[in-house]
Amino acid sequence: MNTLPAQEIKRRGISAVDSLIETGDVHIIKNNQPQYVVLSEARYQELIEAQDEAHEARVLASLQDVKAGRVTRGTALDLMRELGLEG
Repeated sequence: MNTLPAQEIKRRGISAVDSLIETGDVHIIKNNQPQYVVLSEARYQELIEAQDEAHEARVLASLQDVKAGRVTRGTALDLMRELGLEG
């Protein structure tokens, strides 16, 4: 994991990130804690695409459940009763 103190960015500017981003994501440390992550545009797009694919897979799985009759209809109160959460 690439880490970089926030003070280093203040001192050197974006060039402090440039040298590290080539080998992976850069975690910015502020007050001795990771606060930010800097990603390359390509890495960011990969994450967005993976998120979109996961969302689509969940929707398709839900539709398959509906078609297979594994989904029941009811109200939120019905669900709370079923889960034993009725107040």
